Amino acid sequence: GEPKPNPATQELTLTVRSVDLLKSKTGVNRREHHTDCYHDDELIVRRGQPFQIALELSRPFKHSTDKLHLELKTGKLPQVSKGTHVIIPLVDELENVCWQSQITEQSGNRVQLLVSSPPNALIGRYQLTVTTGCAKGEATSTHDPASDIYMLFNPWCEGDTVFMDNEDERMEYVLNDTGRIYYGTEKQIGVRTWNFGQFSEGILQACLFILEKSKVQPFGFGDSVNVVRVVSAMINSLDDRGVLEGNWSGDYEEGTSPTAWSGSVDILKKYYAEGGTPVKYGQCWVFSGVTTTVLRCLGIACRSVTNFQSAHDTDVSLTTDVYFDENMEPLDRLNTDSVWNFHVWNDCWMARPDLPPGMGGWQAVDSTPQETSQGTFCCGPASVNAIRTGQVYLKHDTPFVFAEVNSDKIYWQRNLDSTFSQIYIEKKAVGHCISTKAVGSDERMDITDLYKYPEDTEEERIAVETASRYGSRPETYSSPAAEDVQIEVVMEGEGPRMGADAQLKIVLRNQSRHPRRATLHSQVAVMYYTGVLKGTIKREKLPVELMPIKTIEWVLPYDQYQDQLVDQAALMLTLSGRVSETQQVLATQHNFRLRTPDLTITPVGEAVVGKEMAAKISFTNPLPRTLKSVLFRVEGLGLQNVDVGSHCSVTLTEHFVPTLPGPRKLVASLDCRQLTQVHGVADILVKEK
Repeated sequence: GEPKPNPATQELTLTVRSVDLLKSKTGVNRREHHTDCYHDDELIVRRGQPFQIALELSRPFKHSTDKLHLELKTGKLPQVSKGTHVIIPLVDELENVCWQSQITEQSGNRVQLLVSSPPNALIGRYQLTVTTGCAKGEATSTHDPASDIYMLFNPWCEGDTVFMDNEDERMEYVLNDTGRIYYGTEKQIGVRTWNFGQFSEGILQACLFILEKSKVQPFGFGDSVNVVRVVSAMINSLDDRGVLEGNWSGDYEEGTSPTAWSGSVDILKKYYAEGGTPVKYGQCWVFSGVTTTVLRCLGIACRSVTNFQSAHDTDVSLTTDVYFDENMEPLDRLNTDSVWNFHVWNDCWMARPDLPPGMGGWQAVDSTPQETSQGTFCCGPASVNAIRTGQVYLKHDTPFVFAEVNSDKIYWQRNLDSTFSQIYIEKKAVGHCISTKAVGSDERMDITDLYKYPEDTEEERIAVETASRYGSRPETYSSPAAEDVQIEVVMEGEGPRMGADAQLKIVLRNQSRHPRRATLHSQVAVMYYTGVLKGTIKREKLPVELMPIKTIEWVLPYDQYQDQLVDQAALMLTLSGRVSETQQVLATQHNFRLRTPDLTITPVGEAVVGKEMAAKISFTNPLPRTLKSVLFRVEGLGLQNVDVGSHCSVTLTEHFVPTLPGPRKLVASLDCRQLTQVHGVADILVKEK
């Protein structure tokens, strides 16, 4: 018969016993890839940078006869041609610009591999399998969800479009998990601390779930412009059941009031846990805070940016129009272009290979649903350099952002034959004090100069003219007549406080040598921060005689506004009139808000990882009335409900257990019908156990 094979010379089949992704938070992979702060115990790596894995085989690996390669799959239908099914060959020396692996250590049955990925790899969650082969045939390891690999954008890698070369900026815009969001009016800038929480448990999964819900094919997730555009559409719920439902009505019974959130974590966790049901409710700073969280989590440098006096140009004329009747009374039904007291959007950092050179760097992206772009509610990324120079034809949505920061406010008066004449142009009415948190500190940084040339420079006028040539009304502006009377509204200190009478000064200056008389119409209206007027509280007619200077003390008593206020407690004073002797038009609008008190947070006990401590939250009611069912919310810790008497103080205690070492921020907010936008923050330094 046949000779029996000799077992000593026979090759044993090569199989994989186990895969070790070396994914410990303190291990070399997570440290080198700057992913050691993610709460998740997964292998989280960044593209364009090698990482290590170890394999336990059924016998020692022989270079001469054995074969080995890795396979990664992402998305529902992985295809090699689309880059969603990746075959990673074993090579002798890595090139570091493509998918390859190299054996770096071998001892017994264990081999250690260094795996490289290209800097344009698709981001997302990959399933890993290992295929081994020898003379006896091939074997492929079964997929184990515990060995999935999460691939993110890499701002530390020069070949990645999101590369940012300043370490301090990367620490702030990618790795800082708290920040500051500005609101209010330009003369009374308010600030709240926001817990971005991009490294919190479950947030990475929630962010990848958002990309999956977008119905955009995963092969588009290697392109940062595309990912940002998808995120901008998915943060609002209009047309794609995205993360947050916007609500500006003042009625938030069916959800959480937008001012009550103090971070993104609760919102993203709720969206993910409920399988993609939009969370109620958001307004612009909430949309922006969540956008910052998602983009930082995915590895794109991002910041929340506030524009004060932000135009919302409904007809893309690139002007904001205000209409008055024959008697200089505002025509509310025609005043549809609104100027929001403030509007919050985002800047994210990336190269723009799809645009002409010089358009990379900060890109504006706005997730608040205002107008549609290519049929969906998203806006951006629009190059901030293109906005500055008025090159509004460079995509995406640059004209809309340009108008928010640059349009002129034009005042029109109705004539007796029902036509309108342009009576006044205010050139500096919008786009003031554009603000973001400074790098490495809690200071406010003014970035207006990134968005526009300084007012009154030739470059600024050229940019506005370049842009308006592409608007819906490219006709020229009429020039105003000579004017010798000036009007302005002046506010003392930080301005009026909630619960007290509001006092302002109206100052008129006559710069001619002759007497001047005018009749001044004043009306004050309650205003949503979006610039929509809810209703007039008080109107007056004031005859004024001007020698050189005239100051009028203007007062709005508390009892006239107490029942009229809406969220954000903003008021708009509109003054208009005409000088009898010269027919010069006087017109100005002044926004102001009623300042709310802060919550005081005092940490109690020692802050140590894993050990219970407490925080005392104190608040004084500034109103001469009882606040019913006041909701106190501490980000990530839940709610407490109490009544607070007129001018009374209350202190609550919240217990919690710190999970991460280092400097942390405790953020709390208060919400009730009569008082919103009350919040506070405390810094704690958590020690290791």
